[in-house]
Amino acid sequence: MARIAILGCGFGTALAVTADACGHQVTLWSLFPQELEEIRRDKEQRRLLPGVRVPDRIVLTSDISCLASCDLCIMAVPSFAVRQTAQRAAPYLREDTVVVNVAKGLEDGRYKRLSQVLEEELPGRRVVVMSGPSHAEEVGRGAPTTITVASREREAAEEVQDLLMNPALRLYVNDDVTGVELGGALKNVIALAAGIADGLQLGDNAKAALMTRGITEIARLGVAMGAKTETFAGLSGIGDLIVTCTSMHSRNRRAGILIGQGKSAEEAVREVGTVEGYPCAKTAYELGQKLRVEMPIVEQAYGVLYQKKPPAQALRDLMTRPKRHESEVIWLLGR
Repeated sequence: MARIAILGCGFGTALAVTADACGHQVTLWSLFPQELEEIRRDKEQRRLLPGVRVPDRIVLTSDISCLASCDLCIMAVPSFAVRQTAQRAAPYLREDTVVVNVAKGLEDGRYKRLSQVLEEELPGRRVVVMSGPSHAEEVGRGAPTTITVASREREAAEEVQDLLMNPALRLYVNDDVTGVELGGALKNVIALAAGIADGLQLGDNAKAALMTRGITEIARLGVAMGAKTETFAGLSGIGDLIVTCTSMHSRNRRAGILIGQGKSAEEAVREVGTVEGYPCAKTAYELGQKLRVEMPIVEQAYGVLYQKKPPAQALRDLMTRPKRHESEVIWLLGR
């Protein structure tokens, strides 16, 4: 049995229920006492995970010093809050505590992956990234789920695998931290675009094209940043992209649908809640420009989200681009 502290009550609640079912001693932390009171009263996270019962054994607290005794710390706050939460946690985390990040995004303005943020704020700790097709609603109720855990220190990833793997949650270890993180972050941008296509009622062909060409763009940027191409064919790449582009559990897809139906990006984000693809679209666009990586879908998504470009015009611009070869090798040689 391990002592596991989970920071954040969204996906964190689903992981808390999972870790509890594995027989671990679990503490669930939130910055917001009212959120914890609602979970304590309702025995569930009714706003985000209705129907997923939170056992009384799970300790609910807003006292960050709970980290002092934990063996494993899971960072399950939104990407924009990772640095600030790590700063809060730093004084209490033991140096031998493994820190797992499950947020999927990039740090706005600094172009950093979230594991890099954690390594800066929590020096000396072993950092593991968890990613893959894993909607909280399904993880929480024990639906079969398969995901990836990646770390520069394989033993740390294997430790997380040993602690959390069970008949409903299968974990694969991966050494490509950069690829795993970028796949998880950038697929949210493509999911927004896929949602916009759904809102425009463009059909299945258009969505399949967005997903297929989208994973190509993700891999292009990933390789330029040091990732391995094959990672994007795995769970944290195409696997996460499929589930996020096709499921109504996906807030990114739902926000995209609203935009396709005529709402502004700001209105859609307000209505849906946390939409990680919205800030990530800006960061991905800027990274593409900085590294000179061609990312036409990301560029058009940026135009719609931040420059008020009409989605129908973005579609036309994508479809009327100059002709090219599908093979990346042939295309690159011919540039």
